[in-house]
Amino acid sequence: MADNGIDVRYVAKLARLELAEEEIPHLQKDLESIVGYIAELKEVDVTGIEPTAHAAALTNVWREDRAKSSFTREEMLANAPGIIDEELIKVPRVLPGEGSN
Repeated sequence: MADNGIDVRYVAKLARLELAEEEIPHLQKDLESIVGYIAELKEVDVTGIEPTAHAAALTNVWREDRAKSSFTREEMLANAPGIIDEELIKVPRVLPGEGSN
């Protein structure tokens, strides 16, 4: 364990990861590097910078909500892979052993 208190074995246990012993020193170094970089970022002066959720400005595009005619039942069922009794959509069997109704 390094002086910054990071223990790769403990983090791996929390994440339910199984690590080989030869991986641990490499991952320890990588994790310490990541945490060190985050510590550097904490030192950056961000005074006057507005927080953002996205890199690009996003705006909502609104349109008027207008009612219009819908498709007929026959048009909608024409896209189905199969129809049972002109009412139900027949789909391929997914689980083994299922019989068709």
